[in-house]
Amino acid sequence: MPALELSIAERKAHRAEAHHLDPVVMVGNEGLTPSVVKETEAALNAHGLIKVRVLGDDREAREAVYQQLCDQLNAAPIQHIGKLLVLWRPKPEKIKEADEDRKPGPKDFKVLKYSKRGGQRPEVRSVRVLGNQRLTPGGQVKRAKPKQKSVKKGRLD
Repeated sequence: MPALELSIAERKAHRAEAHHLDPVVMVGNEGLTPSVVKETEAALNAHGLIKVRVLGDDREAREAVYQQLCDQLNAAPIQHIGKLLVLWRPKPEKIKEADEDRKPGPKDFKVLKYSKRGGQRPEVRSVRVLGNQRLTPGGQVKRAKPKQKSVKKGRLD
């Protein structure tokens, strides 16, 4: 697969985004091994924009690694400065499988109860609130009221 082609403005924007990133993949002295390609693929799927550090002093070898990674992974070359390479590929869409029957689960809250006398520590309680309950400002757990149904919508004459 050939590497992605980006406009100058898009490359400039991605370069600015990558400025604060740390390298997530390192290519050792053995060069581009299948395990390095696999890790780079996983990092591109997770992050989209990554930095790769290439060890070794040969500039032509780093250029070859850069082009080979871009071609194999269908990524866009963003920047090559010294031993750092910046690659970008759009992140794949995550598929969310939502259960319609699923309701919110229990949540744990810490409730502080302050003493009426001034110099004492507040009492800390841990309260579990279920999906159909709510926590009042006083720290009480109350059941949620059922939603009211409209009287007008009930009558269809």
